[in-house]
Amino acid sequence: MALTVDTMNQQVVKAEYAVRGRLPMRAAEIRAELAKGSASYPFDELVFCNIGNPQSVGMVPLTFNREVLALLMAPHLLEKGEAMVSAGLMSAEAVARAREYQSKGANVGAYTDSIGFSFVRDEVCDMLEARDGHRVNPLHIFLTNGASEGVRLMMTALGASHLGGKVGVMTPIPQYPLYSALTTLIDGELVGYYLDEAEGWAISEEALRQSHAKATAEGVQVRALVVINPGNPSGANLDAATLEMVAKFAHEKGLVLMADEVYQENVFTDHPFVSLSRVVRELGLPVEIASMHSLSKGFLGECGVRGGYAVFENFDEGVLAQFVKMKSIELCSNTVGQLSVGLMVRPPTADAKPLYDQEVADVLAGLRERADILTKTMNSLDGISMPPIGGAMYAFPQVTLPPGAQKAADAQGVPADEFYCMQALENTGLVVVPGSGFQQQPGTFHFRTTFLPQPTAKMEKALGAFASFHNDFMAKHA
Repeated sequence: MALTVDTMNQQVVKAEYAVRGRLPMRAAEIRAELAKGSASYPFDELVFCNIGNPQSVGMVPLTFNREVLALLMAPHLLEKGEAMVSAGLMSAEAVARAREYQSKGANVGAYTDSIGFSFVRDEVCDMLEARDGHRVNPLHIFLTNGASEGVRLMMTALGASHLGGKVGVMTPIPQYPLYSALTTLIDGELVGYYLDEAEGWAISEEALRQSHAKATAEGVQVRALVVINPGNPSGANLDAATLEMVAKFAHEKGLVLMADEVYQENVFTDHPFVSLSRVVRELGLPVEIASMHSLSKGFLGECGVRGGYAVFENFDEGVLAQFVKMKSIELCSNTVGQLSVGLMVRPPTADAKPLYDQEVADVLAGLRERADILTKTMNSLDGISMPPIGGAMYAFPQVTLPPGAQKAADAQGVPADEFYCMQALENTGLVVVPGSGFQQQPGTFHFRTTFLPQPTAKMEKALGAFASFHNDFMAKHA
């Protein structure tokens, strides 16, 4: 064979992505067994809480957005727009928006500029100006296939092995595995800084300084600082004072800031979401900052559409030209995703608005309700502790596993939290991800779960089964 696992790029082999690891693979096997009726489990369906994939577990897409996309995907329907409005099949505003986009060149079957439709980038500029009070150059906005593409572009640029030594990327621990995987692919060093679980997964300046100092002493070139806000998997929503501290630290150390802000619409705290870009601007710091957003989360949940944007501020123009070149190599991101970004940042204001607002309110209210149910359930169980959920779609409960569980896990050659989560899966049908896949403080065990499954009764049933499992597990392995 010309290419084998031994002869291929070893950074690919080393890269891991726990969100789609052994637990989901086992879940897929169980789902197939249930479908065939070839095995007996104490449940008749799986409840997937392992991944932030809202529409796969009951979220319904927003009507206005899908109407506009349908009309643009099928121009012959748009030609009959008035008739469809009269028949009650479309809102007049959806027809008007589709025609507007069409007049601006929204041909979904053709390539666009490498960085995306200019009119959509202008709409992103409008939204950012309304949100943060400053206007970004539209040439510094790239439309991407989800936020992960923007992260990958930035990480690829950071991988400068020719400078000598490992390139370090400071990332919150627990971290979203995208960052560890991409750091491995660029042969870099993940420089983790521990979030403070006792303070609701806050970022402390002490943790940043300790992490940076240790990596630097080991010869790592620390070049970037990742902030995930609201947090994944932590579920925290950072306040403005914390973000100011982070921005000043990045400026002091000469770091590129990477602001992963895909959950900015999912906030449950008294204080609102504040963008890191706004903080940097208001402090007047010349810090290079790349901010990412996505269609996949928030109240849209359009994971499969693969749309998002990255905003690059305070970067050298020569570097930006290289970013454009990298984006040009893949020609452009998908056009449906690009147009969906426009629909995300510019919601309806006319006849489609009442239904749109109601649908958004229902989604957000449902998330808050299920977050409350999850919090109450977890904190009612002996051996589990969990801070209040501040935002995003996740929680990261800590489990104090008894010695017997750790011994049983060692016998199977798996991390103790993976053993626990696998037992939960096979006994309750609840699919979660062990904390070891996100990294965690040594000696602690966690798991990440979403609170997405709908209807709420389905999640309540699964959590009830989980509570019974947990109590039995703790007694069995005490």
